[in-house]
Amino acid sequence: MRTITLLTYLLYSLHLFGQNESNKPNIILFLVDDMGLMDTSVPMLVNKDGKPQKHPLNGFYRTPNMERLAKQGVRFSQFYAQSVCSPTRVSLMTGQNSARHRVTQWINPETKNHGPADWNWEGLTSKDVTLPALLQKNGYHTIFSGKAHFAPTEYEGADPANLGFDVNIAGCAFGSPGSYLGVDGYGNLDPKRKKRAIPGLEKYHNTDVFLSEAITREAISAIDNSLKKESPFFLYMSHYAAHSPFQTDPRFGDNYKDSGKSRPANSFATLIEGMDKSLGDLMDHLESKGVEENTLVLFVGDNGSDAPLGDTYGYFSSAPLRGKKGTCYEGGLRVPFIAGWAKPGKANSFPIAQNAVHYQQIGTVMDIYATILDATGTKNPSDHTIDGVSLIPQLQGKNNPDRSDHFLCHFPHSHRSSYFTSYRKEDWKLIYRYKTKVGKRTLPQYELYDLASDPYEKTNLADQKPNKLKTLTEQMMAQLKAEGAQYAIDSSKKELRPILP
Repeated sequence: MRTITLLTYLLYSLHLFGQNESNKPNIILFLVDDMGLMDTSVPMLVNKDGKPQKHPLNGFYRTPNMERLAKQGVRFSQFYAQSVCSPTRVSLMTGQNSARHRVTQWINPETKNHGPADWNWEGLTSKDVTLPALLQKNGYHTIFSGKAHFAPTEYEGADPANLGFDVNIAGCAFGSPGSYLGVDGYGNLDPKRKKRAIPGLEKYHNTDVFLSEAITREAISAIDNSLKKESPFFLYMSHYAAHSPFQTDPRFGDNYKDSGKSRPANSFATLIEGMDKSLGDLMDHLESKGVEENTLVLFVGDNGSDAPLGDTYGYFSSAPLRGKKGTCYEGGLRVPFIAGWAKPGKANSFPIAQNAVHYQQIGTVMDIYATILDATGTKNPSDHTIDGVSLIPQLQGKNNPDRSDHFLCHFPHSHRSSYFTSYRKEDWKLIYRYKTKVGKRTLPQYELYDLASDPYEKTNLADQKPNKLKTLTEQMMAQLKAEGAQYAIDSSKKELRPILP
């Protein structure tokens, strides 16, 4: 359990407790779907001296506006999300780890996915403590634009307006768009795609406006309405990109025609570049309105990369990291995180290091809730447990005294990596599998990696370090218990719980 501490509040109390409606910072939480740490031209990994190090994938993608934000702020080299989308999305809204809020799997909109009998498939409800609802009470105009995926169809959480948002643009139960193309009505005009048709964008049907562009235009319009109200705004800009279907954004297709990669990989890259244009358009608009120095931008991915490159478990879509979305490896859990003011200046509520890379400590998606509350002077209810901490010290280039040194991803479901808990403690990482036979494959029950010397998870030390393995397994089990984790059931209806080596 973590809370926003008194120490953190004291550091900013002179500013935060003196805020009024006119000088509270605006917040943009910019979330990208299926974007891993390497799906960008911004080098996120560092060399042994702590300097940004480019890898081949950084040369494939074109994200000039991410580069712009990174120069104006700080990027994290070790930032963790859950391995699939809905668990991360609920963690962003609640500040809780998925084992605690129990949305441990992506939410199938129509039928409950396989897993523990009572995992929280129904997702968020109006009774839950959520970030936008707290900001709303603190005078913020709250805007949602894009992919929600907070609850199944016909449940109240499917509509973000029931969760604390004043405005909902195109948010609904499902996570994969029927189509990114306006000529398809984003799925509404094509019978084959209608099952996942994006709602509420009828004005763009039968046009050449790509989905990423449409939701950005609508978000900008909602920002303008907030500014007319003279209310600070919170925009949760949540792109459907770069989730499948991998349709080419025609604005950027020519940039990849000679890449030598497959058509789906090139299409994925255009989705990334279209998302990046959205980021730049928002930052440009803030500047045109004169509010760029008072708007904090937090850029993050929701899980590891799903780029259609190579196989699932190797060193391809997240290279040099191992694995991709849905796996227990770093390529499935590490995501880009960049924080900065839309423009550094005298009106910034607090300073953020510029053109900096934070690699000494980790960050997690649970921290974003705490950070936004801290930055806006919004109180977390005393009876609501959170598992994150405010990142503001780290954003300033300082060591964070409240920083948790662990990250736990608990996944008691069947997927690419199935029935596992991945647990990082300091530089050590444990992967525990509750089932070791997957189809014809037999996998090790324990994997142990020293990420300091083996960041790409090539050498399993489980047999060589029995004492470290036992200690880390005990710590993992204690954390699972503390968060009230649920477990899958075997054929004899017995819970699959971890055992010590």
